[in-house]
Amino acid sequence: MYRAADKSQSSFINFNQPIGLHMNPNNRWIRMADKIPWDKFEKRYADLFPSNTGNVAKPLRMALGSLIIQTRYHIADMELVAQIQENPYYQYFIGLPGYQEEEPFEASVLVSFRKRLTAEIIAEANEYIINPNKVTRSDDDDDTKPPTGGSSDGKSDEEMKNKGTMIIDASCAPSNIKYPQDFQLLNEGREKLQSIIDRFCKDYSLAKPRMYRKEARKNYLKLAKSKKRSTKKIRATIRKQLGYVLRNLRYLEVFMTDRYAPTSKEIRLISTIYKVYLQQEYMYKNETHSVPDRIVSISQPYIRPIVRGKVKAPVEFGAKFDISIVDGGLARIEKLSFDAYNESTCLVGAVERYYKRNGYYPERVLADQIYRTRDNRSYCKLHGIRLSGPKLGRPGIETENDKRIEYQDNVDRIEVERSFSLAKRCYSLGLIKTKLEETTLTAISLSIFVMNLFKVSLCPFLTRVVILRILLARQDLNIEFS
Repeated sequence: MYRAADKSQSSFINFNQPIGLHMNPNNRWIRMADKIPWDKFEKRYADLFPSNTGNVAKPLRMALGSLIIQTRYHIADMELVAQIQENPYYQYFIGLPGYQEEEPFEASVLVSFRKRLTAEIIAEANEYIINPNKVTRSDDDDDTKPPTGGSSDGKSDEEMKNKGTMIIDASCAPSNIKYPQDFQLLNEGREKLQSIIDRFCKDYSLAKPRMYRKEARKNYLKLAKSKKRSTKKIRATIRKQLGYVLRNLRYLEVFMTDRYAPTSKEIRLISTIYKVYLQQEYMYKNETHSVPDRIVSISQPYIRPIVRGKVKAPVEFGAKFDISIVDGGLARIEKLSFDAYNESTCLVGAVERYYKRNGYYPERVLADQIYRTRDNRSYCKLHGIRLSGPKLGRPGIETENDKRIEYQDNVDRIEVERSFSLAKRCYSLGLIKTKLEETTLTAISLSIFVMNLFKVSLCPFLTRVVILRILLARQDLNIEFS
């Protein structure tokens, strides 16, 4: 069940400070807490607890506030609890009535916070931070196209005119996993199957079957410790590890046929290892390194390899996502998926959502080359949107105005790269450490949400500078910014 938080906690004046403890009312965490609309978010959070019985859940301010602090500093769950316990400003931020020396909650509760505050809920909160005075239209509305002429719904031609700028780009949020190698995945699966078999034999007093533990371990270490790994050595090791894994899977099949039941966690683990075995066997027999929905981590089977083509890391392992930047420099996630996809397919949907939110299409869309497909160009031309980049066909003679517009588009598009860099360096997007699929999606959404929150709450000057740049660019003023 859920019970609304005591409203007397929301004021700094009512925060109980022990004798001798002086707190600065202008501290950034106090100023941010006073600007966040906790009541608005709490209404959505309370809907997750329809029952009026059971233990009382932690308040929304404590749950979301703790995750905001953790996202900002990229610290572990146990360290976060210790930091909140020692810092009175953090305790005020999460809504405690006064400073206390006891832990506000156990570290394991943070997993429940991330499960309840799903990516969809965080996206709603992020939308409120970006547009607090606007109500997003329903996705079921059919009126998503602009009028072809004249006015519609009482709107004048000036109101229906394209306005604003939308910048869109894609990136990857890498997860904290070991770099996957085929023989290491098979060895890890073999060891986990051995642990399950040992548990079966201990609980049901069964004789342990022969699993060739020492021989399999020696075969793995021989390649793992080798400085030069030839293709012949790798294939020989994979062939033997496939045999060891298959033997253990057959042992478990016999046990389950005899009605010895594994736990629910073991069932998921066995299913994952069996898929890894089938994929590795297919790649071994066909001498290929590619297979659909390839599993690169046994503990996190939902993670997929994302080819990015960067110099530092050509392939990253995590979730791929598209974000869009609107006037003001605030970001929102347009698409989030663990499967690799072509980001050019996101442009039309992002522009339509822009229209639903504002009632008009953007004046220009700034995107890199992969978004400039023929379909996207035709769509933008149909709706009077200028898509950045050169035109198709043979290059023509560029005027000085064309060069200036192209240069200004390239300068303004840097804002989305700046947002990626800021989120990865300062807001935990550079390395996602959560272990569950739903909590990983929440962690990625939190990174974008917290980045926007700090921009709005603590950096109003920077936001005004971004708006000024866009307005000057729109007026075609040839001004250089230092």
